[in-house]
Amino acid sequence: MARTKQVALGAMLTALALALSYMERLIPLQLLIPLPGIKLGLANLVTVFALYTLGTRQTAAILLLRCTLGAAFSSGVSAWLFSITGGVLALVAMVILRRLPALSIYGVCLGGAACHNLGQILAAALWLHTAYVWAYLPFLLLVSLATGALTGFLSARVLQILSHGSWRFAKDSGSIR
Repeated sequence: MARTKQVALGAMLTALALALSYMERLIPLQLLIPLPGIKLGLANLVTVFALYTLGTRQTAAILLLRCTLGAAFSSGVSAWLFSITGGVLALVAMVILRRLPALSIYGVCLGGAACHNLGQILAAALWLHTAYVWAYLPFLLLVSLATGALTGFLSARVLQILSHGSWRFAKDSGSIR
């Protein structure tokens, strides 16, 4: 893919991830799951899409931009730390898990969701200077089963729809045709 197309696609996907992250704030998930900080992780759909279609390097750039811009627009330094730690740990896990032939996109997304929560607890422990936050991890991991499965389902569906449309993805080549 030409460099200009790569940059444009990366910018569009970053904007989409930011929009999904913002829209997610409007969903009153705490009414169903009364735990602080619980989110569906809709912006992770963009991360998974990019990972499966564009490759690791461009996915990492999109993730870093999304976390940084999201924090700059609304959240601040602590939210950036939580977001970047969870996002990078999740991406590393998904890159590794994707290489395992026994795992489908569902397994990759479940592992990514669990590692995202692990990263956020790590960030909270560092930010708050306490180990007590680790007691919250089992609850987050339980929720990550549902959010990871949802992300896996939606990601698989998006990739399936787009692979049958006018967009053709060359897997692992880092390009879109």
